[in-house]
Amino acid sequence: MHLNHSMKNTIYLFIFALLVLTGCGKSGKISSDEAGKIGISWKLVSNFIEPAGHFEAKFTIRNGSNITLDGQNWALFFNMSPRPIQSNKTPQPAIIEHINGDWYKMVAGKDFKLSPGDSITVQYTGSEGIIKETDAPLGLYFVFYDKEGNEQDIVQVADYTIEPFTTKEQILRGTMDLKALPTAENRYKDNLVFSKLAADQLLKIIPTPVKISGGAGTFTLTDKAGIYFGEGLEKEAQYLADKLKELTGTAFRTEKGLPVNPSGASVILKNDKIQISGIAKEAYKLGISATGISITGSDAAGVFYGIQSLLQLVPLESYQKKAASVVLPVTQVEDAPRFHFRSLHLDVARNFQTKESVKRILDLLSTYKVNHLLLYTTEDEGWRVEIEGLPELTSVGAQRQHTSGMNAPALHPGYGSGPVAYDKDKYGSGYYTKADFIEILKYANDRHIKVIPELNFPGHALAAIKSMEARYNRLMKEGKEKEANEYRLIDPDDKSVYLSAQAYKNNVVNVASESTYRFFEKVVDEMAKMYKEAGLTMDTFHTGGDEVAAGAWEKSPMAAKLIKDNPEIKSAKNLQAYFFRRLLPRLEKRNIKVHGWEEVALTKGADGSYLVNPEFIGHPVVPYIWNNVFDVDLGNRLANAGYQVVLCNVTNFYFDMSYNNDPKEPGLYWAGFVDTRDNWAFAPFNMFRTTEETGMGKPMKEEFVGKQPMKPEARKNVLGIEAQLWSETIKGRGMMEYSILPKLLGFSESAWAPERAWENVADAVQRNRAIQQGWNLFANTIAQKNIPKLSYLNGGYNYRLPLPGAVVESGMLKANVELPGLAIRYTTDGSEPTEKSALYEVPVKVSGKIKLKSFDSAGRSSRTCEVAAQ
Repeated sequence: MHLNHSMKNTIYLFIFALLVLTGCGKSGKISSDEAGKIGISWKLVSNFIEPAGHFEAKFTIRNGSNITLDGQNWALFFNMSPRPIQSNKTPQPAIIEHINGDWYKMVAGKDFKLSPGDSITVQYTGSEGIIKETDAPLGLYFVFYDKEGNEQDIVQVADYTIEPFTTKEQILRGTMDLKALPTAENRYKDNLVFSKLAADQLLKIIPTPVKISGGAGTFTLTDKAGIYFGEGLEKEAQYLADKLKELTGTAFRTEKGLPVNPSGASVILKNDKIQISGIAKEAYKLGISATGISITGSDAAGVFYGIQSLLQLVPLESYQKKAASVVLPVTQVEDAPRFHFRSLHLDVARNFQTKESVKRILDLLSTYKVNHLLLYTTEDEGWRVEIEGLPELTSVGAQRQHTSGMNAPALHPGYGSGPVAYDKDKYGSGYYTKADFIEILKYANDRHIKVIPELNFPGHALAAIKSMEARYNRLMKEGKEKEANEYRLIDPDDKSVYLSAQAYKNNVVNVASESTYRFFEKVVDEMAKMYKEAGLTMDTFHTGGDEVAAGAWEKSPMAAKLIKDNPEIKSAKNLQAYFFRRLLPRLEKRNIKVHGWEEVALTKGADGSYLVNPEFIGHPVVPYIWNNVFDVDLGNRLANAGYQVVLCNVTNFYFDMSYNNDPKEPGLYWAGFVDTRDNWAFAPFNMFRTTEETGMGKPMKEEFVGKQPMKPEARKNVLGIEAQLWSETIKGRGMMEYSILPKLLGFSESAWAPERAWENVADAVQRNRAIQQGWNLFANTIAQKNIPKLSYLNGGYNYRLPLPGAVVESGMLKANVELPGLAIRYTTDGSEPTEKSALYEVPVKVSGKIKLKSFDSAGRSSRTCEVAAQ
């Protein structure tokens, strides 16, 4: 994070922090020390209320201070996973009001009174069930007011408790939720399909190569082996040398040029004209013989991926012991990717991630042969890249703090970021300087990863709107009206009423003004300059384009005039297509391939349904399709129509979807639950076969009746696939890595490995049998080989290990785990299992309070599972 803000902001933050930290003891002011004694707890009461699909929750406020809270002197602000709040049927002492996005407040009724020592409960109801602790209100703070209603003091709530979710009514989303409860017994039943495999049965490399064969013998790699490299492979040679030094603690010599008859052991990196399965891009051959190693690539990327496969063949023991030599099995590999476009979307806008954390993710991507990063640096909740000439984008748009209302030219708190910008251990504020961004670009390029930036317009644009309003106000005060309007993004007279998918009321730009297009071009041009400084060319840009709320522009005078002057537009609902139509030639003129969410290639029918818009076929326009649950064949329809598409299916590739419905398992679930198996079990050309159920657990089979399959001739239009990590619930590096790992391993298999035979099996019973057999092998491999290595790479990643399943039958403990090969340890005295606790191997007689954890061979463990002895 950065602290080089304008002096104005520095002074503001100093005064703000002073108020919060010290409070005031003067007459009429609230003492922060006393206000800090007001405790709050929150409880989800039930999701099983009427009408169906609603929840009931309650706040309890305990007044341990000497302050009397009345109907005027306070309000409680907080963030909550956005849901519409219903009017209370039973009058409450205070009400919950939605402000904007996920920002809410509790407002006292006029007769409210909470004296010192008393407590009070405020109940409320809302729509859409709540089943996760990460859904609970976060970032709570009081604002205290004087008698005139002016804000006086702001105090963060220090004493806050989220009551646990323990009952069916709290864990399921109502009667329509068909998912099983996340109990130890249910996990045990689900895990019975798995069996542990021996080490020699495991996959050697993930993602699986096109061809791999072993031979007798081994090769012992030491620093005596020079790394010889051909023209243009200096970086790859140095990368390998650096990785080997991390493994062995010794330096490896690199030397340009390929020896004709190398004496002694050697590692040879070279390029040649090779094709694997007809693919000549990123292809490689890896040979490990008893005397040396050779990697031949069709290009530098191919050599790099050969190196990654070589490193995966390094035994786990070498990572653990860091011996001076590495023993490698004699192996031959021939490999090339199934899809050239293999990508991760990383949202650093909603919650910020440091430059160092992004670089760690780039290392992960390269390890598993993922070659694109869609870096989502602009959103409603934050703008994360410094743009030359538009300082407000970072001085305003890169920080969140308490504001006096949704119309202030500043970003309000989001996702629990609290009332103070750049507060410690909060993730609402931060940005990358130009130097930071250039460093990220170079780091990615050295690992053969292309970074694609995204500016999401016309919706999802609140941070840009707020920033440009601050710029407008500044320049108007300076008497520079023309300059003030140059990049303004709103129609100031727009009275449109709408609510976006994330509950924003003011996040859509004015597409009727030339200044909006100038702004977009300005950002694109400044980003292109940063690419050039990094020695690269920005030839691809993602324009967003998703989730423009119904109702946007409908009461905008400027939009009305535009429609009147251009009657072919017909109505405001077609202005999104109009915006993209005007934007596209500006980007084409810059030789930029235009990527965007699916809406960029769609129009709306009279009933609001999406229709394929053929207008941009033949242009460099690539829609990314996430929606395969509400519009199940959308990806097929767009590919069949002739668009090149990137498949981002929410049911398979949304890493921000929680692994399961355990209340303590973080993440979202609006589209269901997504685990590593879902990332792995994906048939891109037969998507219906791997979309198994709705978010509520209802089988999807009937949803596919009458829908378009992908035509064989349209398969060539699938450019590739992308995993998504949106960051609403992602707070810091640890949560980011937990959400990505081990899901990334399953995704990499779908992106790189050859087509799996089961993808083309029409019979569901046969297909599911083949999928389970393949998944059992993959699950064993990541548990026994890949996950433990992640504990050593880059100082260790924060990957997830699953809880064991367990039952006690007739006094006998039976346990298992969904990643076979993980160890299960248990205790019977109520203590937490450790690496020294009893190892579960076969059913064992137990009594008492049983606690279990899964452990990998690096010593990492899962959360605790409890099961009662009968």
